[in-house]
Amino acid sequence: MQYLTDVSAHRTSTGLNNRKLLMWAFLGSDVLFFGTLIATHLVYRTRGIGPHEEIFDIPITSVSTFVLLMSSLAMVLALAGIQQGKMGNARFWLAATAFLGMIFIGFQMFEFTEFAHHGLTPRSNLFGSTFLVMTGFHGTHVAVGVFWLWSLFFATFNGKIHQGNALEVELAGLYWHFVDIVWIVIFGVIYLVGAYGVENRDIVEHAFHGAGLV
Repeated sequence: MQYLTDVSAHRTSTGLNNRKLLMWAFLGSDVLFFGTLIATHLVYRTRGIGPHEEIFDIPITSVSTFVLLMSSLAMVLALAGIQQGKMGNARFWLAATAFLGMIFIGFQMFEFTEFAHHGLTPRSNLFGSTFLVMTGFHGTHVAVGVFWLWSLFFATFNGKIHQGNALEVELAGLYWHFVDIVWIVIFGVIYLVGAYGVENRDIVEHAFHGAGLV
């Protein structure tokens, strides 16, 4: 991967660097992509028999979500370090961000293994196929981000990344924050709302059974 040394050039009529504008355009298209995946899951999640939201382990997923949120903070500190020319700080926080991303991926792999043990696979039902495709694509985005962060980390040692081209780290930061935001939406809409809905549905069903109405 080659890194530019002059980030003051190549600006659009908007005043933005053209590479930053391209990144925003990519993220905008990714918003549509993930929006489609989330909407599809919400439409089809109740169809078919088999495991659904009741197998979610909210405490475990909450911890992994916290880890990913902390990685966003680390990314902010990494960018601040490179912009201030504090290469030691930049390296530390880049590595911390990548490491936290790897921990999140580890949580996801554990969670997917547990889902499989409960019979939730892409072939089990429409809930499983839409949910696993959605979270799988997000996990792929995280993995790409981790690779990108490690490449930046090692590039700081050979002079390819320095204060003069902090844009390289800023672009990675935009991507990483986007990945985090997508997960917050997935966690809130799919995990929390889904699990809460299952809990309420069970309460209602028990109430009807207790009243002899079903």
